[in-house]
Amino acid sequence: MTAFEEMGVLPEIGQALEELDWTLPTDVQSEAIPQILGGGDVLMAAETGSGKTGAFCLPILQIVHETLRDQREGKGLGQSRGPKSVSGGGKWKMNMFDRGDAMAIDPEGLLCQARDPSGWHGTRSNKGVTGKGLYFYEGTVTDEGLCRLGWSTGKASLDLGTDRFGFGFGGTGKKSYGKQFDSYGQSFGVNDTIGCYLDLNNGEIKWAKNGVDLGKAYDIAENIRQETFYAAVVLKNAEIEFNFGDTPFKYPPKGNYAALSSCPKDCLIDSRIVAHSAVNAKPAPNAPQAIIIEPSRELAEQTLTQLQKFQKHLTNPTIRTLLIIGGISAKEQMDALEKGVDIVCGTPGRLEDLISTSKLALHQIRFFVLDECDGLLSQGYTGLITRLHQQIPKVTNDGKRLQMVVCSATLHSFDVKKMAENLMYFPTWIDLKGQDAVPETVHHVVCLVDPRKDTSWKNLRQHITTDGVHQKDSLDGSSAESVSEAVKILKGEYCIRAIKEHNMDRALIFCRTKLDCDNLEQYFMRVGGGSLSCVCLHSDRKPPERKANLQKFKDSKVKFMICTDVAARGIDVSGVPYVINVTLPDEKQNYIHRIGRVGRAERMGLAFSLVASVKEKVWYHSNCNTKGRGCYNTNLTDHGGCCIWYNEPQLKSDVEEHLDITIDLVEPDMKISINEFDGKVTYGQKRRNIGNMYQGHVQILAPTVSELAQLEKRAQSSFIDLKYRKKFSRT
Repeated sequence: MTAFEEMGVLPEIGQALEELDWTLPTDVQSEAIPQILGGGDVLMAAETGSGKTGAFCLPILQIVHETLRDQREGKGLGQSRGPKSVSGGGKWKMNMFDRGDAMAIDPEGLLCQARDPSGWHGTRSNKGVTGKGLYFYEGTVTDEGLCRLGWSTGKASLDLGTDRFGFGFGGTGKKSYGKQFDSYGQSFGVNDTIGCYLDLNNGEIKWAKNGVDLGKAYDIAENIRQETFYAAVVLKNAEIEFNFGDTPFKYPPKGNYAALSSCPKDCLIDSRIVAHSAVNAKPAPNAPQAIIIEPSRELAEQTLTQLQKFQKHLTNPTIRTLLIIGGISAKEQMDALEKGVDIVCGTPGRLEDLISTSKLALHQIRFFVLDECDGLLSQGYTGLITRLHQQIPKVTNDGKRLQMVVCSATLHSFDVKKMAENLMYFPTWIDLKGQDAVPETVHHVVCLVDPRKDTSWKNLRQHITTDGVHQKDSLDGSSAESVSEAVKILKGEYCIRAIKEHNMDRALIFCRTKLDCDNLEQYFMRVGGGSLSCVCLHSDRKPPERKANLQKFKDSKVKFMICTDVAARGIDVSGVPYVINVTLPDEKQNYIHRIGRVGRAERMGLAFSLVASVKEKVWYHSNCNTKGRGCYNTNLTDHGGCCIWYNEPQLKSDVEEHLDITIDLVEPDMKISINEFDGKVTYGQKRRNIGNMYQGHVQILAPTVSELAQLEKRAQSSFIDLKYRKKFSRT
């Protein structure tokens, strides 16, 4: 048995992990896997490379596989046990076996939810009343949507009020029977409580809204007066909670009406429907059980690849996974959805397109995963996440509660905490990281770029292409615009200078914008040729090119990968010894993501940040209709343009304050002075001579420790001597 199997992971998954040389779970996996397998919501905060992907993929794969297997074998809800006999035992609840395939009922059987916005889904109670008596129950609308509730016989369809065997009252203020919808009472919505009255003595049905009697609605036809009547509801993207009388009613019934839970045994019938065809039916093919949202295409592809590796030996049934990202034919993805899918991994834009057009259904979702959540929120997807969460049932159709998993290397932002508080259900916070900090294996330094001191940029103007922000400006050499342009020129030169000074043969180079990446790539090719071989990774490059470029860098076919922050989050590139930040990131948390690409697996890393000592004018297309495509409006944003003045000295201060450190400065020659860190390591390799370092430390402290031991001995002797001296003096 593997260490993973001891945590409850299936042997088939354990076998796949052994083949991947995963012998022991990481700390975050040890904490998260049992929590998710146990049905809990989880917030994971851990360093990049700590195994977060495996921590949520492994238990999700297992639960989805077990659910599919149970469905195939007819266990649980799909297993018929034959009709039940007449009895009065057990509580009243909505019938798990008598419902539409998108109707979810909580384990208590009182909360019903259907999150399919395109269709109605109904259910009936597990018990009914017959013969005589006056009965009552309440339904409280707990979320926006459309609903009808009332009374149904066993012969009625689940679409309450559309045949002559069921009576409904809907939120639009219409009563319904036999497909006839007539005005009745008042409309109702969220937080309203509807009382449902059934008079079998006189054959009458009526409703009340928040305690106000709405009057008789129907006379029950003679041909169905002797049928068994069940509490019933039909929902369309709505939620409702029932009370059959086990707890006090919000608005007790007037007259001699009794709660359904108090029905006499001679009038009580257990439902004979224990395996409805809708439950036995195959779930909708385009309704997966898990949806994993990633901030970038690369991360989505990476996560899907991990899922496929982990499920290598999971068969009978096989789990069907699908990647949904932009840049790939939407028709191919829709075709795959029609064939059936169990787990979806994708990026927000394409997911939203398919969900809004009902090509991807959410009513079977069991797991809602937000990977690199702070990245998703910083990209502006807070509203989308909230909308999707509202559309997903909070209880699954087999009575299990929706599970949310949120993970990132930085979970300490206010936005993430607020989202977790609003959406998650008592989440377990697995925080193996604490406040953001730079790993001990990363040496990070800052080089200030000051064009007022270093005027070499004047000779480089013709060789370096900048972002074009100052094309319309008059550059006289001393204006703010001239200094800003000079910064752009010097940064390209300083980048190459750092590479040459430290003989970098492999590095990640981060730029602020896609245009900056393209310009730096051209400069490398023009100046260095093969010695500065590089590829670009940003969202304007087509998906096949991005995938190929990333693979080239992973395979060391090129030395440098120039990228935007899209590559800073979770991309699995091992053994990178160097990072260069041509520009500091807009978000201080992203600084950790960037430099965290080095110093992994106990290997030492070096990170350079080139920080302008003056303000730099840069593109900022926040309100641009084209998001920067073909935009040449160099006015400032407060004058209707697409540029801002970038204050990197302030960004540097923000990062230092966030990390509670002062980052070492280096001169423009990029030389790093020898200290306790440098000279003892080779970047990209594990720290050496650690034993000798500790040995010297012990030798220095040894005399002091010996002296402390002698002092302790004297103190103890004095105490004992004094204690006994006092004792004998008293006698």
